[in-house]
Amino acid sequence: MEQHYKLFRVRELADNDEDFIATLAEAFLEEVPEDAERLKKAVAEKDYHTAYQAAHKMKPTVDLFELGVLDILIEVQDWGKFEKRDLDISSQLDIVITAVDNAVAEIKSDFNL
Repeated sequence: MEQHYKLFRVRELADNDEDFIATLAEAFLEEVPEDAERLKKAVAEKDYHTAYQAAHKMKPTVDLFELGVLDILIEVQDWGKFEKRDLDISSQLDIVITAVDNAVAEIKSDFNL
């Protein structure tokens, strides 16, 4: 439990209300994988605006659940925001996607979702 994510800040936000913590975990599972797929597609298609939007939307949740990749996600976001056409962002994207996938699997297991 909590290898690929941390609940410290979630528990603090929820004031240790286990039902609310579970609700936040469900919201993570509903939102983040969808946004991650959108981000992957946008980077592959060099759709800078969509990449920026998807990464920007993911930031608060990735930060709240402490996936440990916020700085790398910001690099991907900035790639889109500033249309860094000369930069290959794929390795950073892979790190973010792996972190999201690991957290999703672990949260599903930990919360029986």
